[in-house]
Amino acid sequence: MNLESIIRTVPDFPKPGIQFKDITTVLKDPEALKYCIETFHEKYKDQRITKVVGIESRGFIVGTALAYRLGAGFVPIRKPGKLPATVLRQEYQLEYGTDVIEIHKDAITPGERVLLHDDVLATGGTMQAACSIVKQLGGEIVGISFLIELAFLHPRKKLSGFDIFSLVTYNAE
Repeated sequence: MNLESIIRTVPDFPKPGIQFKDITTVLKDPEALKYCIETFHEKYKDQRITKVVGIESRGFIVGTALAYRLGAGFVPIRKPGKLPATVLRQEYQLEYGTDVIEIHKDAITPGERVLLHDDVLATGGTMQAACSIVKQLGGEIVGISFLIELAFLHPRKKLSGFDIFSLVTYNAE
């Protein structure tokens, strides 16, 4: 399936000069959505994954369905103040400033085999922070998956040593 032909590009969103890759066009297409979930399932079905960790918020959509298909649990990583129980926080650098993500402290037990999922791999900063927080809980990161990878931003530099799988890769803006 040619997902690139289904993904919508929105110019100048969220600010001038950005060519935003919108996955809602993939999500609303039953065959495209099924293709995404089944392709990820095929890649990871033999990896004995016990938890799929999805990053707020679009990582929740495919991540939850993938966890179901893999027979694994689903764990959300959220922005600060969104999780009700005791959390572990991870601060990370943005281009201009910092941000924070949180996970429940009891979400992953040491030795669990974890797949992290998000919709887009851009600079790699958020996923790098997510990997750090999962490792702090003792999770073994089996892989990292994305619908879209913006390779021209060189995100893999921040994620070296991890098995990264993306369905669509953009090598130029």
